[in-house]
Amino acid sequence: MDILTRFDVAEYNGVSMVVVESDLLPPDSSIVVIPLLSGYPAVRHLNPEFAHDGRNLILATRLIAAVRRSSLKRTGSVADQGHLIMRAVDILITGV
Repeated sequence: MDILTRFDVAEYNGVSMVVVESDLLPPDSSIVVIPLLSGYPAVRHLNPEFAHDGRNLILATRLIAAVRRSSLKRTGSVADQGHLIMRAVDILITGV
């Protein structure tokens, strides 16, 4: 099992996901992620686009979910764009 931190990109069943769970939480068997999908309908600020593994992928924020940590394989990081992810989560939760 890979060690995962916030804003790591990991693969789950062939789908890239961004870890959004805080590193300050105690370890658990599940972790909160948001899928990165190609061709997902983007809404400004809610669905930022990221380049990963040679592809442009959209953060599918409304598909936020928890998955088994042991099912994920780390493939990279988008930590340098973490502010865009947090803004998307804020918009999802607060609407602004």
